[in-house]
Amino acid sequence: MSKMLVSTEWVAQHGRDAGVRLLEVDVDTSAYDHGHIEGAFGVNWTSQLCDSVRRDVLTPTQFKQLGSQLGITADTTVVFYGDNNNWFAAYALWQFRYHGHPEDKLKLMDGGRTKWLLEGRRLVTEVPTTSPSDYVPAESTQHAIRCFKDGIFAHLDHGTLNLVDVRSPAEYRGEVIAPPGMKESAIRGGHIPGAINIPWTETVNEDGTFKSGSDLLELFTRAGLNPNRKTVVYCRIGERSAHTWFVLSDLLALEDVSNYDGSWTEWGNLIAAPIDRD
Repeated sequence: MSKMLVSTEWVAQHGRDAGVRLLEVDVDTSAYDHGHIEGAFGVNWTSQLCDSVRRDVLTPTQFKQLGSQLGITADTTVVFYGDNNNWFAAYALWQFRYHGHPEDKLKLMDGGRTKWLLEGRRLVTEVPTTSPSDYVPAESTQHAIRCFKDGIFAHLDHGTLNLVDVRSPAEYRGEVIAPPGMKESAIRGGHIPGAINIPWTETVNEDGTFKSGSDLLELFTRAGLNPNRKTVVYCRIGERSAHTWFVLSDLLALEDVSNYDGSWTEWGNLIAAPIDRD
């Protein structure tokens, strides 16, 4: 049973409650301005969820500043949603968890903007205001949910790791390096040796909601995932894989799942890093 998933109905009833903060995080960073759930704050993944100079996630200091700007405290229930079936909403949730926001205070709205719009629910253009907080997240103990390239190299050729590439089959085979219109790229196409390909799109229904637990379990086990092994997920820059990280760690409750957010943009540019194109 999910600890972090909430429905559009729950958001409609509780999104404006005291102690709840709605955050919209979209692939299309202009979508928020065209209409958003009342009370939701927009977070721009290109400028607010990364250190663009270091090409990294936010530092603890930067994360504290973001939370403070949004009026969040350690007791705030933060609810994420966004376009494209919650790509970057899941990425934002993953980063909040990585930096120590309490798990029981993190929620993802099932279906995101797609589901909200299909149900004909109201959007507004008014941008809410809030007073800055003194956000002090708990000291993070969640470093295990993030994987670095050295953690991949340590397991290559040993068969001790579930390595899941969640990109499209064409990306996995090296026929294309990035989805159309995406600028972050790599020199080489292909996938990390030993990775199985389970496109993130296979985990959701047409309305953007997640498939049932039984369907998800069948999807991953049929592809060869061993639930008793450590699992690392990756994509191109870590946002699609954060979506699958949510599926595996929350919806399927696997205990040792991490997101390699360096993903193909890093691996495909690494000198001496092996690749496959089968």
